[in-house]
Amino acid sequence: MADYLNTLVFGYYPYIALAVLVVGSVIRYDREPYTWRSGSSQLLRRKQLMWGSVMFHVGVLIVFFGHLVGLLTPIEIFDAMGISHAFKQLMAIVIGGVAGVMALVGATLLMHRRLFDARVRSTSTFSDNTVILILWFQLALGLATIPLSLGHLDGGEMVKFMTWAQGIFTFDPGAAAYVADVHPIFKLHLFLGLTIFLLFPFTRLVHMLSAPVRYLWRPGYQVVRSKRSTTGRASVSPAAE
Repeated sequence: MADYLNTLVFGYYPYIALAVLVVGSVIRYDREPYTWRSGSSQLLRRKQLMWGSVMFHVGVLIVFFGHLVGLLTPIEIFDAMGISHAFKQLMAIVIGGVAGVMALVGATLLMHRRLFDARVRSTSTFSDNTVILILWFQLALGLATIPLSLGHLDGGEMVKFMTWAQGIFTFDPGAAAYVADVHPIFKLHLFLGLTIFLLFPFTRLVHMLSAPVRYLWRPGYQVVRSKRSTTGRASVSPAAE
């Protein structure tokens, strides 16, 4: 049963999560382009938003790209560059730890603002509240793996995760076996990360995939209601949403 669950979660679930991520994002962008945004409540409790947002985004970007490069770069490349598994493990702990703490503090500020400020809470959706809670828990789990990683400074555990991640993208049928014996905290961290990919197209996280460049040339007009003129007509101006 344990082998079956391990194969299900780390052998099949990654493909389900990635497929939903890609297909769901494309469908949402095509069918609901005006929901492709992060939403804004920046006029409310702005100082806390600024600090929380900056710390969270900077920390998360470092953590995300660190994971991306660390897990998907072939081991042979690190070997050719003379980067040992032990050094890579130590750098991951130090850089990932600092960035993770920064992101967690930022997420805590954002979560507190969203859940405990009545005005912000009234403008939040269930999806908004759920995604910040999941991200907070995922960051906390990532930091909780550091003491375990300190016990494997030879980099052996990291090689398992690299082999697993690269096995998923190369369709290795035995990929799940590479992480079968890792600590449950690592497994929970991997599972929650895959679940974030699964939920991605249905949340405000989609704004990470695009910059608002298309708004520079998008046609259309926006009705602006202000003081009425003597003719009683509202003014109309080009859209700059």
